[in-house]
Amino acid sequence: MTRRFAMILSAIKALSIILLPLGAAAFSSTSPAPSRWNFRSSLVVRPAISNESNHHEHVDRVSISTTTTSSQSRRSLLQKGLVAASAAATNLIIDASQYDKNQYAANAAVGTLPEFADTNAICHGLTIDVTDSNQYEETIEFFTKGFEGMKVLRERGGDGGGMVKDTWLGFGPETPNIPPEFELPVSSLSQYGGHSSLHIRYDPFATTPLYKRSSGAFNNEPAPGNSIAYLQLGVPQYRISQMVKYGGNVLDAYGWVNVVSPSGLPVRGIVGITADPMMFLAVNCVDVAKSEEFYAKLGFVRQEYPYARLNKGQGQFEPPQPPKSVYVAPSPNSMGILLLQNKNRKKAIVPNPVLRTLNVVYAPSEGDTGNNDSSPAVSLDPVVVDPSSVPISFIPVDYLEKEIKATALPMLSN
Repeated sequence: MTRRFAMILSAIKALSIILLPLGAAAFSSTSPAPSRWNFRSSLVVRPAISNESNHHEHVDRVSISTTTTSSQSRRSLLQKGLVAASAAATNLIIDASQYDKNQYAANAAVGTLPEFADTNAICHGLTIDVTDSNQYEETIEFFTKGFEGMKVLRERGGDGGGMVKDTWLGFGPETPNIPPEFELPVSSLSQYGGHSSLHIRYDPFATTPLYKRSSGAFNNEPAPGNSIAYLQLGVPQYRISQMVKYGGNVLDAYGWVNVVSPSGLPVRGIVGITADPMMFLAVNCVDVAKSEEFYAKLGFVRQEYPYARLNKGQGQFEPPQPPKSVYVAPSPNSMGILLLQNKNRKKAIVPNPVLRTLNVVYAPSEGDTGNNDSSPAVSLDPVVVDPSSVPISFIPVDYLEKEIKATALPMLSN
């Protein structure tokens, strides 16, 4: 990266425009550098949840625009950010030809994105289980219709019965590489790589319901268990009417929305702009310090708490970082985990059964075979469980790339 280009990225940060996905220099320079992820770390596996109250407020649509009902596109925000940064950095001109997307390939541990050059593992998202076909379809509609920008990225499984069906939802390409169609500075954030995903898995052979919505026109059933506080999404706009229509249980909507998805996964929606709208998973902990110690063994270290809005939790539309909480991630540029102190430390955490795995994508160390043709099949089953009973799965990056190519929708495939 040239010195001139680095100065422009610093100008973007100083102006508090948006986090442009061009490199670690565009992000907080005060965050500690994460340690290299070690797949063979010794781990402490612990067992271990409670309930929530319901509050409803009838709001149909919440948008990031305060003057119009239509939200600005990420493309326009990106372009405005570049214009403002260029004006501030007098006599500096962005030369896209100097940004060589391949120059980081030798140093990046997970793919070729410069944001991930400081780590060989990233938090890639979640896998949730559903045991009902209607619930499976409703969950997909709930996320894609309720949260602007969320779309179906990949699918696997036929229309016939007797087969496990998988759908991956997200806000952009999952590949930890720079997509060939991404063009600086005209492409939007949703065309850049490194996005997390929500994997929805329907097993028609499962007989025990993991989450059953309440009877009647509106669902008011709380989430099963309390290990997962919420999955936080920072989106330009969300539609509460669509969440309710497809079986969501809206708990409250005072500035931001807390809702239980039709599959039983708690979600928090905030109107804002982030590089990847799938920001983090908030986990309730009996002891935050012990949970932080556990994740540190996986290379998750303290990072600056992420916000979706420029005022960083000082306004009425996004809360500040919860007291006594700790935010950890393998990289300041990937999805992370927010460790929340359970209000009653004496009460055990009850696992949310719909969460199948928290998915960590890693680059195998030298000497490991990874997922080449001669290596054994990769298991996506959880390998360890955190102190809050959150199952964690480890996925080699080569395997992820192969799966993306095999399951991508035709319009999204290369």
